[in-house]
Formats: sequence, C-alpha cells, structure tokens
Amino acid sequence: MIIAAGRGSRVKDICDSKPLLKLNGIPLIEHVILSVMETGITEFYIVTGFRGDKIKKRLIDFSGKHPVFIKFINNSQWERGNGLSVYSADKIINDQFILLMSDHIFDPDILKKLILDGIKDDEIKLAVDKKIVDNSFVDLDDVTKVYEEDGKIVNIGKSLNRYNCFDTGIFFCSPIIFDALKDSISDGDESLSGGIRDLAFKNKALIFDIGDKFWIDIDDENSFSKAKNFNFNKN
Repeated sequence: MIIAAGRGSRVKDICDSKPLLKLNGIPLIEHVILSVMETGITEFYIVTGFRGDKIKKRLIDFSGKHPVFIKFINNSQWERGNGLSVYSADKIINDQFILLMSDHIFDPDILKKLILDGIKDDEIKLAVDKKIVDNSFVDLDDVTKVYEEDGKIVNIGKSLNRYNCFDTGIFFCSPIIFDALKDSISDGDESLSGGIRDLAFKNKALIFDIGDKFWIDIDDENSFSKAKNFNFNKN
C-alpha cells in the first residue's frame, strides 16, 4: 500500500501533485513502485486524495506498460491525519502488507531485507535509520523520530526529545495496524504514529535497522534537490 493522498504544499511551486513530481524524469510514486517491483511484488493499493484523478490517470497508464495490478482507494478525508489514509484500507487488505509513502525514495535492498526479516501476524515492523548525527538527508524539524529499546519501538513522533533513530516511512504490517488505528483515531489521534504508539504500548511494534542504505523523504524543494544527485537507474 502506498499513501499518495496529501497536498504536498511545500513543493506546490514546482508541481501541483507531489506524487507526480518528476525526479530524474520519473514521478516520485513511480520510483516507489519500481523499487517495490524489484522485490517481486506486483500488486499495489494506492490511497489517493488531493489530485487523486490525476494520479490515477498516470498510474493506469503506468500499469499498461508494466506487469503490475493497481487498485485505488480514495480517502475523502485526506486533509486530516495520515492515519486515516492507512485506515481507509481496513476491510480491503486482510493479509500482511508493505506500507510506503509516495514521497519517500529508498534503496530497494531495504525492502528486500525487511521482507526477509519477517513479522508475526500480530506485529508491525518499521525500517529505521540509526544515523541520527550529521545525516544530511534528514530534516530534523520534519522527520518522525523513534525511540527504540531491544528492537522494539518505545515511542514515535515528530516532537520527541529523546530518540535514537528515524522513521523511514517503510513498514511491514499485519492487519493489526487497522485495529490500532481505529483505537487511536477514536482517541483523537489521526496520525499513523498514533497507531504505531498504540502497538508499541503492547510490545507489537518492532524496528528493522537499515544500516547505511539510502533513503530520503522528499518534503520540500531542498530535499528534492538533494535527491536529484542520486542515480536511481529506473527503467
């Protein structure tokens, strides 16, 4: 599942739909799909919202050129927390799945190793970056921070003062995430991190260390410029 529902207001001057912002000639969301395809996965659920029709049109064309199946899920509440975008797949996805963001570019090896690492049917696992010092690809004011102990998430959020890794936006999930999001949303927290915190409290949220592998959250023009320096070699 790929979340592509938000407005992406910080790149509005260079593109009116962030998932379709072209990096080295390829829209961000297609970079993500192509990276996933390197693991052998060919079935995708795309959650849309802002400019959803434009994204859908582009990816229908993409699916006509690549061996993939793409199903679209519309989140009419896209202006609210991103947990609602994930929760929109409740009752649709009933097996283990990969959860990704349409604006996070990453080395496909991260996903390959995360899948091999595996999860139980009542867990989620988040790929984290432990390079928290002098990491030029991370915006400390915007990145979601994670505090983990013994391979388990203790706390997660953008405003943490105590943290030892970063959230890369790459998750291996079981459907238990939907139950956790339902609880956190009913408690007034509509963020994805709210659901992860709920699972962390139950010792069901684990971490996977990406080591020195590359990832970047393209959230503004500065991060977009940094990402352009990489050659992704996508065909």
